[in-house]
Amino acid sequence: MTKYVPLIAATALLTACGSNNSGGGSNEQIKIVGSSTVYPFTKAVAEQFQRANAGVSAIVESTGTGAGMKLFCAGVGGQFPDIEDASRAMKKSEFDDCQKNGVKQIIEIPIGIDGLTIIEGTGSAPMNLTQADIYKALAATPFGKGPNTAQTWKDVNPSLPATKIRVLGPPPTSGTRDSLADLYLTKGCDTDPAMKALAKSNEDQHKNVCTKIREDGAYVEAGENDNLLVQKVAADPGTLGVLGYSYLEENADKVRPVKIAGVVPTEQTISDLSYPGARKLYIYVKGEHMQAKPRIKDLVAAYAKAWGKDGPLERIGLVPFGGADASGAAAQATALKPLDPSTLK
Repeated sequence: MTKYVPLIAATALLTACGSNNSGGGSNEQIKIVGSSTVYPFTKAVAEQFQRANAGVSAIVESTGTGAGMKLFCAGVGGQFPDIEDASRAMKKSEFDDCQKNGVKQIIEIPIGIDGLTIIEGTGSAPMNLTQADIYKALAATPFGKGPNTAQTWKDVNPSLPATKIRVLGPPPTSGTRDSLADLYLTKGCDTDPAMKALAKSNEDQHKNVCTKIREDGAYVEAGENDNLLVQKVAADPGTLGVLGYSYLEENADKVRPVKIAGVVPTEQTISDLSYPGARKLYIYVKGEHMQAKPRIKDLVAAYAKAWGKDGPLERIGLVPFGGADASGAAAQATALKPLDPSTLK
């Protein structure tokens, strides 16, 4: 009986994952959740893939990276997603949740680079901010010295206009919120030598001081709908927004980027990482589901064909990798090696 166990297990997983193969045809459904930033890229690949592969449906849902990770890591089987879109790398705590729930084979594939941009309406006076300015404006307790009382950007930096601080941005479930914390708030916080020292002596306190956002209305959680965020920023002069570069490109007639330390986000400044808000984007594939749904591997291959220079994803705002990053991503899309947890934070 022992020799039949793998077949029985595979058949059970096949049934659980909803794959049905008969007569040479297929009826395969691939479920994808996660980042609102990665959503348009995955959606474009999925739509093209479905057109080229009769009998396959790919459902893509924008849940935010954090919420998507919870769904992805909740278990193995037809009720759980196959792929997670992420605007940041998986956290060690998320990896541990996956392992606890039987998701042992997690495959990380970097797909390209995005710029986390600060935007303003085209009717506003142009702003030029630093990471320190953004931190001082949004932190709950700037440098740990008490509640944030700054009301205008001039309160933060005398060279800035006396415009009321109002920033629309992502909720805590979003990978974009994590990127805001990593790329802007923490970097701005660490301009103070005492904060850099605190990172070594008390990591938890450093994280609290550097990344906790004020809750008095200066920062407004705008949900996961980036198109709606663009509309709100465009309609309210002086209001700023936080979102991915691809949405900025799509709405250049309504909003423009705020310079960060004098640098404007462009494909060039993002690809060479000179723009402070440059970040890598990822998809995560559930290895346990690939046996039951072999078309997942084909979808990943289609993604790899689409993310290169002059490819369809570049045309909708994804910044392609160059050099070693490009060759490494292509190799991983073929090899599909499981994630090494020692690389996670």
